[in-house]
Amino acid sequence: MLIIPAIDLKEGRCVRLQRGIMSTATIYSDDPAFTAKRWEAEGAQWLHVVDLDGAFAKKPKNLTAIASIVDSVEIPIQVGGGVRTLETLATYLDIGVERVVMGTAAHSNPEILVQACQRFPGKVVLGIDSRKGKVAIEGWSQTTDMGSGDLATRFESLDLAAIVYTDISRDGMESGPNVEATRQLALAVKTPVIASGGVGNLDHIRALLPLEQDGVVGVIVGRALYSGSLVLSEAIALTKRV
Repeated sequence: MLIIPAIDLKEGRCVRLQRGIMSTATIYSDDPAFTAKRWEAEGAQWLHVVDLDGAFAKKPKNLTAIASIVDSVEIPIQVGGGVRTLETLATYLDIGVERVVMGTAAHSNPEILVQACQRFPGKVVLGIDSRKGKVAIEGWSQTTDMGSGDLATRFESLDLAAIVYTDISRDGMESGPNVEATRQLALAVKTPVIASGGVGNLDHIRALLPLEQDGVVGVIVGRALYSGSLVLSEAIALTKRV
């Protein structure tokens, strides 16, 4: 199982939020590229980058910072936040991003996800952000009536690279991932699933590892890495021992 560090960008700086609320932002670095190199040096095989400003603006707002991250490391990067058009997706791929996450667009304009997967097979990640089992969109500011599992199965026939499943209530809280909800989503689809939200220590990683047999191929970790409650190299080592 991959341990994937998250780099969340707000006004060009690395921050972490609690439950996706912008007013809770804690600034951890003014140099996203330096942060990316740190995680690469500690053993990361992927990075998950989110344009928080873009998620609300509905278009890229931290493109310069993202380009600097791409240029600074050799490991692949997936980017999300504000990807609403094929043009935005293409822009990210053109600067060297490996995979692009589409969440709100997948719910609000399903045809665009279909077109994206046809044009860029294996390069698109479906982002499912869940609040009490329902899909949240527009930077998590709106909660829909659609169940998270329903959104996942709707696109089962597409050539998606993965699904990132985030439990919003746990994101940035370090209180533990929603293991059961993640398992149920993974069992409902054939697409590989990446867990996100709530990881705070090695025990939380240990709790997720059995889900690998159900199709959970990775876990995104954010605040715990920045606060020091989880050491990336130790988390990676744990996945190697199991």
